[in-house]
Amino acid sequence: QSRRQRKWVRIVMAAALRAAAGAARRLSVPAIRNTDGRYPVTMIPGDGVGPELMHAVKEVFQAAEVPVVFEEHHVSEVQNMASDQKLQQLLSSVKDTRVAIKGKMHTPMEYKGEFASFEMKLRKMLDLFANVVHVQSLPGYPTRHVNLDLVVIREQTEGEYSSLEHQSVQGVVECLKIITREKSRRIAKFAFDFATKNGRRKVTAVHKANIMKLGDGLFLQCCREMADLYPNIIHDSIIIDNCCMQLVSNPHQFDVLVMPNLYGNIIDNLAAGLVGGAGVVPGESFSSEYAVYETGARHPFSQAMGRNIANPTAMLLSAANMLRHLNLEFHSNMVAQAVRKVIRQGKVRTYDMGGYSTSAEFTAAVISNLES
Repeated sequence: QSRRQRKWVRIVMAAALRAAAGAARRLSVPAIRNTDGRYPVTMIPGDGVGPELMHAVKEVFQAAEVPVVFEEHHVSEVQNMASDQKLQQLLSSVKDTRVAIKGKMHTPMEYKGEFASFEMKLRKMLDLFANVVHVQSLPGYPTRHVNLDLVVIREQTEGEYSSLEHQSVQGVVECLKIITREKSRRIAKFAFDFATKNGRRKVTAVHKANIMKLGDGLFLQCCREMADLYPNIIHDSIIIDNCCMQLVSNPHQFDVLVMPNLYGNIIDNLAAGLVGGAGVVPGESFSSEYAVYETGARHPFSQAMGRNIANPTAMLLSAANMLRHLNLEFHSNMVAQAVRKVIRQGKVRTYDMGGYSTSAEFTAAVISNLES
């Protein structure tokens, strides 16, 4: 009897958690449109090829007659366009629109009196705790592994990115890694909710608890506790170094992976390389109120700036995901299908995909497939 009662308690609690997560996701969709019937979206071009990729998004949206109007905010720590005033203006815009599309804001390595970059400040001020990267093979573009379909979920408001560093004595630097029960449970719940909503079968927690027994041990414990509330989802765990090896050798064993901040950054980039690189994988970040869409592997690709060679695929697919988030399913499918059709045909490919086409030519091909 007690076993049956515990089972029903787990089922009821799981249903309540999923309902709460659904409510949180609905909050992030703008409640009203502008008076002209278009959805307002904050656009942050960022550094490197970011402005060129945003230009491609605007051209495709215009051709597809997408009912979205962009509020552009140019913020950069390397182009003397960063200040507290600009950051507050950007935050105000995102809080009004509740949806943003963003290029990578380059973080300089030099210490300029403050450890936290503008990108990190933005994540923390908006509480963008969950970063989601869907790593999926693109038909028509051959890679070493075929038919890949896995999701990397990263907690991105604490961990090694806490910006808490100091020099204890000359030549000795301490960098603090912060892991809390509250945020570990929150990202674990998000991962299991994501798996449930999207018909996924397994959630794997990635950790280094054999070495960081308290910090990563707490994260792993929270994932296990949350797994008890989702009896229909398989749960397992893997050490981060073994995870990297397994991803390269046998990535099909993974479904949804959830992990702390730094591990997520590494795995995002490694997994993107499995399906074609930084130019083809979309990403998104969520809080309970806001959604920010960006590329899955965050690279400014500064060496390609102004050369018209950047691959717009990842940003266009992110933009399509954003449209689905806004309940613009028709336009979302139109953009995503046009991008995938261009890749499947194989006639127009940018340099990173082994071709010679320019960014503008790739964008034009996508627009042409929209019209057809």
